[in-house]
Amino acid sequence: MNRKRSFPPVVDPQVRTLILGSLPGGVSLAHSQYYAHPQNRFWKLLAEVIGIDLPALPYAERLPLLLAHGFGLWDVVAEARRDGSLDSNIRDHVHNDLTSLIATLPQLHTIAFNGGTAARLGLKALGEHAGRYRIVLLPSSSQAYTRPYAEKLAAWIMLQER
Repeated sequence: MNRKRSFPPVVDPQVRTLILGSLPGGVSLAHSQYYAHPQNRFWKLLAEVIGIDLPALPYAERLPLLLAHGFGLWDVVAEARRDGSLDSNIRDHVHNDLTSLIATLPQLHTIAFNGGTAARLGLKALGEHAGRYRIVLLPSSSQAYTRPYAEKLAAWIMLQER
């Protein structure tokens, strides 16, 4: 079983909300793109949050738009062993250095976790630093998390800035 590695963070100093996943799945790794699996609802959910049809755009255009709306992306796991793409198969993981990253984001006020595994591992990695931020636990955008889209959207829409 090969070790799988996450992508670099998508951030700039204006990021106000950081969305953290667990570790990219096989399709995402093959395409070198966050949330590349066509059944993953990440881009559709975030499109509803920011009001731009992200799925209709090429991937290279999505990331600058996220940043322009104050959103950043990264994963909690830097690398791990995993058969397939399920979070439940993550083994021997190494955390990304979340505390160093958030220290570079002066506007950051919200950390959102895309799914239970990301939340469990990410909150542990952040430790006492988590208390400085609004923490949002999102239902996973993954197709493997079989909740109705409307239920997922009701939680994700809370990422809209008021």
